[in-house]
Amino acid sequence: MLKLLVLLAAFTLIHASRHYSPIIAALGFSLIGFTVTDWMIPRVSSAFVKIGCFGKDLSKPGKPVIPETIGAISATVYLFIMFFYIPFLFYKYLVVLTSGGGQRDVSVMETANDHLFPHGKLSEYLSAVLCLESTVLLGIADDLFDLRWRHKFFLPAVAAIPLLVVYYVDFGVTYVLIPEFIRKLCGTSKTTVDLGALYYIYMAAMAIFCPNSINILAGVNGLEVGQSIILSAIFLINDFIYLLIGTEASKESHLFSAILIIPFLGVSLGLWKWNRWPAKVFVGDTYCYFAGMVFSVVGILGHFSKTTLLFFLPQIFNFAYSCPQLFKLVPCPRHRMPRFNEPDGLMYPSRANLVEDPPKGIMIPILKVLYKIKLIDLDLDEKTGAIKNCSNMTLINLVLVWFGPMREDKLCRTILTLQFVVGLLAVVARHMIGSLVFGHDNLHFL
Repeated sequence: MLKLLVLLAAFTLIHASRHYSPIIAALGFSLIGFTVTDWMIPRVSSAFVKIGCFGKDLSKPGKPVIPETIGAISATVYLFIMFFYIPFLFYKYLVVLTSGGGQRDVSVMETANDHLFPHGKLSEYLSAVLCLESTVLLGIADDLFDLRWRHKFFLPAVAAIPLLVVYYVDFGVTYVLIPEFIRKLCGTSKTTVDLGALYYIYMAAMAIFCPNSINILAGVNGLEVGQSIILSAIFLINDFIYLLIGTEASKESHLFSAILIIPFLGVSLGLWKWNRWPAKVFVGDTYCYFAGMVFSVVGILGHFSKTTLLFFLPQIFNFAYSCPQLFKLVPCPRHRMPRFNEPDGLMYPSRANLVEDPPKGIMIPILKVLYKIKLIDLDLDEKTGAIKNCSNMTLINLVLVWFGPMREDKLCRTILTLQFVVGLLAVVARHMIGSLVFGHDNLHFL
């Protein structure tokens, strides 16, 4: 009964959106996405197990078998929503308003420009959908065939080619602002520097980083979906700031961002219900790639790709912190998720054995420095002082080093709280500190 009421509310919003903002339709489709995702997951999970898409939850007593790759359900629902959303997004251009009575005589549209169909916006929208479809296929291939990192790392950049082509044709801006203090230091009046092709390389790198960064920060029930939900909230806060008090030029870009993220938030909440602790399903790499690419898409086509990375600061820190292990300077186990201690039900930092596989010589003093500033935990030999093992270098393990052992659900909430606080501070920094550094901001009140 509750699901029927939610669907009724969704269809009411979608119907009303014809006369109001497309954001109203996005809210309606978000409710549909949540309901359909929530309804489908328990009904198809057994089919995933039958074809071998399952994994063991190593952080639970008995290590129960759980369906995996279920993130493909929410991704598929989202793509279908994006297809059905097209007529509502461009409704006023598809339906000519007249004086009524079946007479298609005098249009009541306010300006002649309203008659012109925005082919550029449609091409942006379709390129976004094509990019996300390609990314979902990459995720499914990874879940089914367990692709190696060196094979799959650059593939998101290939999926982003439609975005970059549309960006080049419809926008093509490749310059960045020069901070005011640098202009004064260099004694130049130039306010921008054109990066040219380097800017497209940067956007392609962002398309690689965003999906992989969510995939790296994983291993706890609900964390992959949870961080995506928090990031969605931060993006929407930033979008609505622009929609309420931003310049007219910025409103259009952030409207595009909001109408892509709001339905994504709906399907993610439907998946979160089943993936949160204690998880009934695993999301798989499919969801991680799909979620990361959604943020990359809105950052590129919404023309705020630099701000997007600002919201990914926890993921950037996690990647930089993990680099010694990712690049084999320190031994890197296949799984770096926290260690579950069954007697007390708590999570402890997992560790890398440095006796059997010693770190590179240059890393030994670095590890000791990190230990002194509480960025790592080391187990030292009492007699020789040699390092026997170290905590694995992930943000998840670092939180356990800082705050001590904790239950899995509390660990997830702690990391998500950190993500939310950093995100809010990033929004403030973007508009307050940014205006001081560059001398202006594109919000009316600054």
